[in-house]
Amino acid sequence: MNKAAMVVKHARKITRPTALEFIEGVLDEFIEFHGDRNYADDKAVVGGVGLLNGRPVTAIGIQKGHTLEENVARNFGTAHPEGYRKALRLMRQAEKFGRPIVTFINTSGAYCGIGAEERGQGEAIARNLFEMFGLRVPIVSILIGEGGSGGALALAVADEVWMLENGMYAILSPEGFASILWRDSSRSEEAAALMRLTADDLIKNQVIDRIVPEAEEGIEVNFSYTTSYIREHLIQAFREKERMPADELLKARYERYRKYGEFEG
Repeated sequence: MNKAAMVVKHARKITRPTALEFIEGVLDEFIEFHGDRNYADDKAVVGGVGLLNGRPVTAIGIQKGHTLEENVARNFGTAHPEGYRKALRLMRQAEKFGRPIVTFINTSGAYCGIGAEERGQGEAIARNLFEMFGLRVPIVSILIGEGGSGGALALAVADEVWMLENGMYAILSPEGFASILWRDSSRSEEAAALMRLTADDLIKNQVIDRIVPEAEEGIEVNFSYTTSYIREHLIQAFREKERMPADELLKARYERYRKYGEFEG
């Protein structure tokens, strides 16, 4: 098994910490909010307000589970449009009250069922992309496991995008890539290597800004090693971004997505 395929395996482990575990490990006194004020509360997307070094912060995540029952309840971390609309409601609220935003992303992609399409899945994702470019508060997005397609990107328009050492980020799954390219999903390991989806590949190509380390013994064994790192660097990042005038912050965010480096094969 090649390195990229190993990363995919680690990113998908059912024992990997969830978004809520990251939020509660990084923030203090977290209070979860619910609903998009339009249709329903999507349990695949979680969000609310907590304290980071005494400073109120809005945190949003895409939530998976550790058991079959939890994953069914969370729709296996594949969000419906109301989930993205809930996230946008919380981000607008954060802007209103001057709170920085952190997102924790772990999804194979947005839910592609008929109901989701009927309720405007594509529009909901596009609306998040559009609106996040204009939010006048700092945003940091962290890929904690899988980062799949527009379902991940809908929460990843940020001033800085971080990625865990054993995370992945790609336009589709390796199985989907192999099915399209070779009509053979069994060649997913080969596809993973070609897709350049690891943290090392993505920081080299300027898609992400920071690799978040995981303990050698495994993130499940020593979770505080990673959450302590995130907490420390998140405090620093928000402090730096909040010193910037809002117009300068928005300009830098825009330019970040306009100047990706040339792909290095």
